[in-house]
Amino acid sequence: MTRLIVTTDSSAAGAIQRAGLADLVLAIERRLVWGPPPTQTECQAFFSPRVAQPNGLHWLDDTPVWRLERSGVKGRGLIDLLSECGSAELWMGPEPNAQLLLLWLLDHCGIEEAALSKLAIRHLDLAVGDVAPTQLAKLNPPIVKLTKDHLELAGRAWRAYRAPTPQAWFDFLETDLRLLPQLERCVVDLLEELPNVTSGLGTTETRILELIAPGEVQPFDVFPGYQKPNERRVFDYWEVGALLDGLARCERAAVAGLDEGPFSLEMHDDSSRLQRYKQSRLSLTAFGKAVLGGDENFCRHNRIDRWWGGIHLTNDRLWQWDPEALSLIAPD
Repeated sequence: MTRLIVTTDSSAAGAIQRAGLADLVLAIERRLVWGPPPTQTECQAFFSPRVAQPNGLHWLDDTPVWRLERSGVKGRGLIDLLSECGSAELWMGPEPNAQLLLLWLLDHCGIEEAALSKLAIRHLDLAVGDVAPTQLAKLNPPIVKLTKDHLELAGRAWRAYRAPTPQAWFDFLETDLRLLPQLERCVVDLLEELPNVTSGLGTTETRILELIAPGEVQPFDVFPGYQKPNERRVFDYWEVGALLDGLARCERAAVAGLDEGPFSLEMHDDSSRLQRYKQSRLSLTAFGKAVLGGDENFCRHNRIDRWWGGIHLTNDRLWQWDPEALSLIAPD
């Protein structure tokens, strides 16, 4: 019977496959920490058999077509595939996007009790993509068989993240989350990305300013990555690039010296533009220094227009986070 592993990093999926840990390894790389959450219709269709879902809205879209065709799973739905597998393991790292994908997957499996008997979670305390291929075969993280309680908790958390206010997500701080041991960290990490009640910035944006503060800093020095000083792992490469744009290309900039942009695929496709971007020398403006020092609030001087879970954050609808009191601040 087929041994299936589902993970959240395509390169790691290939390494797991080569390590012989499973017969079939599939990666889901859908980003859930950025932009609006999937609609209810998209949620229902994502793990279902391929019918007419647009590219990017099916759970197999991040796996190379040749691998899908060779394994005979192209267009398959998750529940159907699980019914044919001898076992299925979920290798989801602790980073928030991986945990949100785990919640979504478990919520979907809750509609089909037969899937429960096939599923197990490997509890990882590091991102799968950060593990060298030679180490994967030796990793052997703890494995836990899933129960209805796991599915119930995951379903509640998934609905909370997609809710039109962050209150239900915040309430998980008072909930016993030991069944999903990485979820508590995920809850906190995402709350910390709401605008800080003092500075108006999320924690990743604050870390970017901290790294730029010495001056003469190149843009990629503030991006997260292996053994890099930005240890935040909520947002990926493209999302951090957009956050840096937002700090430098706004009504009242906190960052000066970003010589090229916006941070887009078009910029990356133009070698001269990308080189100018890389060679930029960043520093904080006087306003940026005041924001970092807690004397100014970024949101009071700039237009806010982004998503956090199911909430469209704008200046008129601005949920904020108070890290000192560990409390939510509702819009005025």
